[in-house]
Amino acid sequence: MLIPNIYKGNYKLLAIFPVALLIIAAIFIPSIKMGVDFTGGTLISLNLNQKIDSSELQKDLALDGLEANVRVYDSAVGPKAEIELQQNPNLVLAESLKSQFTTLLQNVSILELQSNQNASMIPQYLEARKELNDVSNQMFQLAGLNTDAGMISNLNILQKDFNDAYSKAYSNYRDSISKSINKYVSYSSISVQTVSPVLSTHFMEQAKWVVITAAVLSFIFVFVFFRQVIPSIAVLTGAACDVFIALGAMGIFGIPLTMASFAALLMLVGFSLDTDILLTNRMIKRKGDPREKAYESMKTGATMSITAMIAFSALFILSMMTRIPTYYEISSVALLGLVGDLFATWGINAVMIIWYVEKRGVA
Repeated sequence: MLIPNIYKGNYKLLAIFPVALLIIAAIFIPSIKMGVDFTGGTLISLNLNQKIDSSELQKDLALDGLEANVRVYDSAVGPKAEIELQQNPNLVLAESLKSQFTTLLQNVSILELQSNQNASMIPQYLEARKELNDVSNQMFQLAGLNTDAGMISNLNILQKDFNDAYSKAYSNYRDSISKSINKYVSYSSISVQTVSPVLSTHFMEQAKWVVITAAVLSFIFVFVFFRQVIPSIAVLTGAACDVFIALGAMGIFGIPLTMASFAALLMLVGFSLDTDILLTNRMIKRKGDPREKAYESMKTGATMSITAMIAFSALFILSMMTRIPTYYEISSVALLGLVGDLFATWGINAVMIIWYVEKRGVA
């Protein structure tokens, strides 16, 4: 079936629908749930001996003081459950104490050396050591140990004991979780993944730098390639709209922002730039009617998008069968972004480029 040229007539009306999608996306983007990768917390995966009710388990865990998000599903190997817990206050405190200890230990080591060489430095050393001991004792208490840092004169031994206490604080937390789960669930295997506050903050910072770097490099590449302001802006606008629409869809459908979905968003930027550059390059460098050129580009670009959508649909179906969250997050975000790309590229980018070419009269 031959698709009619949608750019005949008042082509600017084509921008209405994608702009409406952007407005809807802006409303739902604040609803995006951050995954454990970026917020920190604990994710427990269970292979169940028998299927359970997720809401009932969630209520039972709440009675034990565990505010959890529980998901139960069928997989190829039987029923499974995922329990996601927000960051534990004790672990947040443990990370803070570890950071303080590392900073204080370096200072105390220097002052200890100086006090051995100069007696006048002894008061300053003792004051710093007392502060280090206080932090250490807080960690020992958090780990449930009776160790007294004041009784440990060797800093190397103190550091080892502190690190052991830090590890024990985490293991105690995991044991408490397992104890609560064991009361209500029968399972054959369990996997516990804990993302510390420091690591989640690191992931967030790295994600910000990746976004900034990708945006700057994309701008430089596009501008150098076209050497014209309006076409460059049109290409970057199309890519930004794709990501914006995909983020809005994530908010609507409850897809969390994790490392997997973040990677899918970055992949969308590359795909969007591909189709946008295809369109813009043909519009600027080829002769002929701008609306016909846009139409021919649309047929090629739409074929590329549909092919990619078929591939990710296969991954999405696989994710539904296996219930693997990573597959689901990547495939669903990619599919939603590719749908958004169809409207953003051919409803916004194409409209901008047709207007630009016709205004300049370079057809």
